[in-house]
Amino acid sequence: MSKDLIARLDDKLRDTRENFDSIPVIDVAPLLDGSDKQGVAKQIRWALSNAGFMYVKNHGIAQGFVDDVFDVTRRFFALPMDQKMALHVSKSDVALRGYIEPFGENTDPGKTRDLKECFDIGSERAALEGPFFGPNQWPAGFPQFQELVYGYHEKMVALSKQLLRGIALSLDLPETHFEGIMKDPISIQRLLHYPPQNGHADKDIIGIGAHTDYGNLTILAQDDVGGLQVMNREGNWVDGTPIRGAFVINIGDLIQKLTNDIYLANMHRVINTSGRERYSIPFFIDADFDAVIAPLPSCVSNSNPQRYQPVTCGAHKFGRFVASYAHLQKPAA
Repeated sequence: MSKDLIARLDDKLRDTRENFDSIPVIDVAPLLDGSDKQGVAKQIRWALSNAGFMYVKNHGIAQGFVDDVFDVTRRFFALPMDQKMALHVSKSDVALRGYIEPFGENTDPGKTRDLKECFDIGSERAALEGPFFGPNQWPAGFPQFQELVYGYHEKMVALSKQLLRGIALSLDLPETHFEGIMKDPISIQRLLHYPPQNGHADKDIIGIGAHTDYGNLTILAQDDVGGLQVMNREGNWVDGTPIRGAFVINIGDLIQKLTNDIYLANMHRVINTSGRERYSIPFFIDADFDAVIAPLPSCVSNSNPQRYQPVTCGAHKFGRFVASYAHLQKPAA
């Protein structure tokens, strides 16, 4: 484990966190049906305070539907490169919709190169409105792809809002707390393909370099290959082993800022040494572009003084993307 990664894990409240050797699994049915919201909220609080990650099961999304989305994901990435590059993300300008080729995005720039290819969509728009908001790009002659992928995006928007109700309750807030800053939230539905890394995986080229997510909440569907790893309190990597029928949930930087470091946006990475193609489908939801995120008064105390100044959701998130996308970076004078 590099000293650099341990330092990046070493947040100011590290010593207050409990260690974990597996990601907790939470049955969220009692949250969704209302039968035991507080019981689920208590489990969420432990998971997000200590791991920043959790699996959720009984979430209401049919596995058959998820399987269908994985099927069209595999078919999309099997298209010829010229067809995929015709949908390149740079053609969407700052909306950041479309295809990203291998090494075209690097989440830990300067340290690793990401051996993955991606396809991103978001809430449909008729024209470019600004960062994260614009028309989606869709492959021609593949209507099932558009129907399934956009349908999945819409289901994830709904599920994320339900899970954020549980997170609000876990912080002793009204369950509707996040709704006021999520009238038109930034959302990104991503499809990912990781080619296999056979033999020794070079530390400079891995699936996704070690990083935290940028926004509020991530919902990840995995295939059965594996490769996700999450850092624990001791700086060791814990496998996020796929569990069929469950999603992996983690929080991003904005929730850590909101909770003044009480909840952890944790370091994670992907290394595909399975010898097989790996596919995953992460969904990211944030807040409205102009929503102001600042530490909650209930999370600030004499023992935990305010650690963050207010930031706007869109400015924070877009700043992180600028570092990862070549077409957003201004050429040197």
